[in-house]
Amino acid sequence: MTIIDETAENPSADGSHDASRPLLEVRDLHVEFRTRDGVAKAVNGVNYSVAAGETLAVLGESGSGKSVTAQAIMGILDMPPGSIPKGEILFRGQDMLKMSGEERRKIRGNKIAMIFQDALSSLNPVLSVGYQLGEMFRVHQGMSKKEAKAKAIELMDRVKIPAAKERVGDYPHQFSGGMRQRIMIAMALALEPDLIIADEPTTALDVTVQAQVMDLLADLQREYNMGLILITHDLGVVADVADKIAVMYAGRIVETAPVHELYKRPAHPYTKGLLESIPRLDQKGQELYAIKGLPPNLTRIPSGCAFNPRCPKAQDICRTDIPPLHPVTERDGGELTGRGSACHFWKETIHG
Repeated sequence: MTIIDETAENPSADGSHDASRPLLEVRDLHVEFRTRDGVAKAVNGVNYSVAAGETLAVLGESGSGKSVTAQAIMGILDMPPGSIPKGEILFRGQDMLKMSGEERRKIRGNKIAMIFQDALSSLNPVLSVGYQLGEMFRVHQGMSKKEAKAKAIELMDRVKIPAAKERVGDYPHQFSGGMRQRIMIAMALALEPDLIIADEPTTALDVTVQAQVMDLLADLQREYNMGLILITHDLGVVADVADKIAVMYAGRIVETAPVHELYKRPAHPYTKGLLESIPRLDQKGQELYAIKGLPPNLTRIPSGCAFNPRCPKAQDICRTDIPPLHPVTERDGGELTGRGSACHFWKETIHG
């Protein structure tokens, strides 16, 4: 029998959530997919948490496990071929992996919402955006069509879509990419969730629109005191909005840090390589750095540290022993809060 900590759900008479506890905790999560080539180990022991009002950015190349972890949290993995052989996903102290399908559906949308990266394919092309926004209120709150339409207009105004009242009957193709992404944000906000997962929310948008979308997300997060998990491969997107960062590679978290600490002093060779790959104005005319090689095939992840075939610091131990997420400290041994590096030689990386 699962024992639930009552204070996680009812710490006070009014049923409010205990602010000292994370909204979401992912513990030792594993996700696998059975394919013709073998078992693809997409997520291999991921641990992270996010609190109310906090932004966690999850970084990494395509195939690192960022989006699969998010899909596992939302309960939208295709199973089969996917499976979750191990781990816990605790929302307000309750393990969602042990909930019934009906219990998870009550959380999805109501308490945890997701913004997908391709707004055009996520929206139904034959239904107006107002109808799709209003559906949240008709289904979850039993509103009439008229009431749901009014709420849809209100949401469109809230995410700064011009002339919302006139455009509520328009279809997705009649909006620009940036406006469609705002509609997806409005849809995620409809039921005022406690946590939003934004999966590459600025993909295919130009730089100006990216900044607008990220500013909008940050403003709404402050207003509603939501937790936010921002999944991206673009380090430039998260610099001004994230509180802490988890860097993923081959299904594992290889570094964690407060955002400014990570940019200032990366403690894993992979993170350092990602940062050095960003174009800089003071390096005009120089060759842009690129991490050599390719991410591993998840059905044949290298032994030891998965990054060792691409790592300039790799030694024999890196090819045999999987490094744990070491606590990262100053040269004198002083603690660096929230810092961890899954590298046998993190000291050489962070301290030179």
